[in-house]
Amino acid sequence: MSSPMKMVKARLEEVGGAGSLEFGFNPTEISVSKSAGWNAPKRSMSTKAGAEPEYTGSQPRSISLQIFFDDWESAVGDVSKQVELLFEWCTPSRLSFGGGKNQPPALRFLWGSNLQLATRTFYLEKVDAKYTMFGRTGNPLRATVSIGLKEFPDDSLLGTNPTSGSIKARSTHLISDGDSLQSIATKEYGSPNLWRGVAAFNGIDDPLRLTTGDRILLPSADEAAELSKKN
Repeated sequence: MSSPMKMVKARLEEVGGAGSLEFGFNPTEISVSKSAGWNAPKRSMSTKAGAEPEYTGSQPRSISLQIFFDDWESAVGDVSKQVELLFEWCTPSRLSFGGGKNQPPALRFLWGSNLQLATRTFYLEKVDAKYTMFGRTGNPLRATVSIGLKEFPDDSLLGTNPTSGSIKARSTHLISDGDSLQSIATKEYGSPNLWRGVAAFNGIDDPLRLTTGDRILLPSADEAAELSKKN
């Protein structure tokens, strides 16, 4: 009898940086919004129907969700480090200082085979934290954090340097019969040894339990190589 698969935890990960935040509990709701600009030119009063709207552009996609942190079972629980990392991501990234631009860290939202958001890159626009339980010494044991993510505009992805910590190109792969992480890594990168990077990027704990029909996210070759060294 096969053992049940371990639940994949959602996480936020900084592109090109060392920061990564795994959620203790997966989100129960994720709100996604996007708005477009339309301009309807004025027409004569004799015209009953209005003028056809003309597209003037769209706003970046916005994501809002809640994260719940709980560390009350630890000997000396403290959830402030996770919250402080979110606050740190609201400030300009260290990588942007060298280029003379104060830009926010680029973040990925990764959650197993949920690729709706993983193929996009966001910056953290808002963090609202509420501590709801404290230890005897005042250490925060629980926190509910509401965050707002905003997508980087498409034109900001053009001309970026893969080695500078900026956004890297990536693609997806649909699992077919006979696929393994080694075969996927060989086909994508020319090296089966990078399978560990693909597994780590998608939060796959058991590489032998790929499900036909699932789609996984493929990191760039540099990302796959770096992740393979760490795993």
